[in-house]
Amino acid sequence: MKEEKEKGKNENSKARAFRSGYVSIIGRPNAGKSTLLNTILGQKVSIVTKKPQTTRNRIIGIKTLKDAQIVFMDTPGIHKKLHTKLDEAMMREARDAMREVDVVLFMVEPKLPGAAEKDILDLIIGGKKGKAGKNRKAVLFLLINKVDSVRKSKLLPVIQAYSELYGFDEVIPISALTGDGVDLLLERLPGYLPEGPMYYPEDLVTDQLERFMVSEIIREKVMEATFEEVPHAVAVEVTRWEEPQGEGGPARGLVRISADIWVERDSQKGIIIGKGGRMLKDIGQAARLEAEKLLNARVFLELWVKLRKDWRSDTKSISELGF
Repeated sequence: MKEEKEKGKNENSKARAFRSGYVSIIGRPNAGKSTLLNTILGQKVSIVTKKPQTTRNRIIGIKTLKDAQIVFMDTPGIHKKLHTKLDEAMMREARDAMREVDVVLFMVEPKLPGAAEKDILDLIIGGKKGKAGKNRKAVLFLLINKVDSVRKSKLLPVIQAYSELYGFDEVIPISALTGDGVDLLLERLPGYLPEGPMYYPEDLVTDQLERFMVSEIIREKVMEATFEEVPHAVAVEVTRWEEPQGEGGPARGLVRISADIWVERDSQKGIIIGKGGRMLKDIGQAARLEAEKLLNARVFLELWVKLRKDWRSDTKSISELGF
């Protein structure tokens, strides 16, 4: 009887053990990685547009549950055509996010796997086409996103086709947009994480600085307002950030922010400024309103459009602009 009580006590203690770990979200451009992260966290930490390759940096999102803390890493979409130094830097970010994590979430659309998906899977598991996953110890989930856009009957062939490629630890159909399946994902993930401490305060949802998040908001608004090559030729650099100082430190009154919008061509500069400065004014207004929500303060936002020729192919420029 005593042994049975001790056994039950140990099992209960093990069940209550706190777990923590790192999880990377990997997939093609526009697979819905940033949307998933925002849905998981219940707020926007990663910008989202319909343009491919919106995410350029590795974005950290922190989800603290009752018995676990999951540190998610949103990554640039993986693609084979690397035209610029920026493309190369983004792919390094994505590959690095596959290493030293506990779980990799491979996110795909509800379609049969094509060459691009097979290449990414090879990269994750360290197959013939990639070394990022060599000696990979991480658990691998398959997330079939956008299930709200197809009939359920069409999912079975997709699941079967992917299962024949690799023995995934979990296969979970989800909709990052509606949240369908996200609760199941959060229910399953902790079981694959090691016992460990809480790495971040429980009320923290990202480690990104406000300065960076505002620069991303501005870039998002530029991407939404422009077309063709212009969105991808843009970088944003916050050059001034002033807050009124109260007796106990910064007191959120009016936050004054200045930012430079860098482009590669004179023609792109003209497009962003627009006739009579109208386009830039609209971009600034949209960015200011969202920045005010983020900062919970009034914002005075000043934008300048500047030229830095072929910055995406210049290693020094890429480094100076934070990539």
